[in-house]
Amino acid sequence: MASVTFDKTTCLFPGATTPAVDKLDLHIEDGEFLVLVGPSGCGKSTSLRMLAGLEEVYDGRILIGDHDVTAQEPKQRDIAMVFQNYALYPHMSVAENMGFALKLAKIPKAEIKSRVQEAARMLDLEPFLGRKPKALSGGQRQRVAMGRAIVRQPQVFLMDEPLSNLDAKLRVQTRTQIAQLQRRLGTTTVYVTHDQVEAMTMGDRVAVLEGGILQQCAPPRELYSRPVNQFVAGFMGSPSMNMLTLPVVEAGVVLGETVIPVSRETVAEIPERQVVLGIRPEHLEPAPNGEGIPMEVDVVEELGADAFVYGRTGLGGPGEHQLIARADWRNPPPRGARINLHVDPSEVHLFSVTDGRRIG
Repeated sequence: MASVTFDKTTCLFPGATTPAVDKLDLHIEDGEFLVLVGPSGCGKSTSLRMLAGLEEVYDGRILIGDHDVTAQEPKQRDIAMVFQNYALYPHMSVAENMGFALKLAKIPKAEIKSRVQEAARMLDLEPFLGRKPKALSGGQRQRVAMGRAIVRQPQVFLMDEPLSNLDAKLRVQTRTQIAQLQRRLGTTTVYVTHDQVEAMTMGDRVAVLEGGILQQCAPPRELYSRPVNQFVAGFMGSPSMNMLTLPVVEAGVVLGETVIPVSRETVAEIPERQVVLGIRPEHLEPAPNGEGIPMEVDVVEELGADAFVYGRTGLGGPGEHQLIARADWRNPPPRGARINLHVDPSEVHLFSVTDGRRIG
């Protein structure tokens, strides 16, 4: 087991003028499950591939434990990688696939068999050890790929979107199994995904990247409740946080005929006299007696135990804004209904109009 450190690590592809990953500073504790998340092209897979030795480090260092592995070949780094496409050998059985790397390393046959059987027990693969990959489901193939990594007993697991080829139900089931297995093994794990729900439910910490730059790294709850900038706030959470660019007066932020109170100290930090106000859908609640923010419902999304309404503030003209709010799943408003919403001032997030940083 070992920690992992990206020390101002930069990746610049040949012919490119902008780094794919720019000065990544990130320390992953021994035994930690860290998730790299972000939109396509943000640099998360490139970061993982630099750690694996599959992409060249243009500047900075990568350390596994106390050892600088920046210039080492992949096979020297004592890591095991689980890919999106499983990368199983079709002509080999499950047991042979799982033990192949050990065979190449000239591990004794008895130890290979013991490690394979132990991993198969962990992953409920014992009945399938004699089968070929084509006789397995997608979820079973992914577990074989996991088993192949486990038997190597590496210092670090690297997982590059391993669930993206699975259907929705199997993704939920398998991500739970992976998280449970990692906690049981205690192996340092770096996991890449574009799915922020996966990131929030699996990681001890989540690192959010955008444009090759680390935006924030924190436990999931902190990312959700106190994002450092507008990008992180909008990316984390489903449905996304409502973002409204609004004028600021001495008493607070103006939304239609409502003034959302903000402390004088915070107002003093907003020189533009405008601010981006963020409020999550679950913090917009129906208001009684026609008070609060008016909204005309365009779409009702019923999800069983949850319901969300999508609509416009109904303020008209330049003051009109799109909003998403959580509704009572037992009795959601119909499409076309006019409702009023109350904003809890303690749940409001404020961001700079110019650079998106958090204010207050």
